[in-house]
Amino acid sequence: MKKNRLEAFSDGVLAIIITIMVLEMKVPHGENLAALGPLLPVFLSYILSFVYVGIYWNNHHHLLHAVQHVDGRVLWANLHLLFWLSLFPFVSGWMGENHFSPLPSALYGVVLLMASGAYWLLTRAIISADGQNSLLAKAVGKDQKGNLSLLLYAAAIPLAFVNQWISQALYVALALMWLVPDRRIEKVLSERNH
Repeated sequence: MKKNRLEAFSDGVLAIIITIMVLEMKVPHGENLAALGPLLPVFLSYILSFVYVGIYWNNHHHLLHAVQHVDGRVLWANLHLLFWLSLFPFVSGWMGENHFSPLPSALYGVVLLMASGAYWLLTRAIISADGQNSLLAKAVGKDQKGNLSLLLYAAAIPLAFVNQWISQALYVALALMWLVPDRRIEKVLSERNH
């Protein structure tokens, strides 16, 4: 199977996720700046989730450039990732509506952890389909950045009940860590083309 359909489907789902997230922000009843005040937590939650969806879209795009073969495992692993990403609008909206309180912040972390784990599984499924000597296997290597992310998301979940702002700081720090697309794949692909 060719990767074009997988990429097009994934892009469509991610576009819908972003659309649903923005629809969570209700128009205020008032024409002054004070009317926007109550929307600030929802807006901040939206920004963080938008950045995360953008990170996944960008890295997913780079990931699929390295794909040689798509099999059933890759398709299911990709759907598994899209499932967790599709929960972003819900957890983002709940967290923002409740001013980043502990339980919504923790559930947000659960979804981030599961999406990160699903991306890790997708990477492993692609490497399994393409072989241990594939470009992606060489690019990912030991995946220290991905493994550190899983650990920090897992730590952020219980920390939300200690102090939700620690969890929020970890979520922002992890987003910043992944904001620049994963250059490992680009590097291996560019070395192949030379």
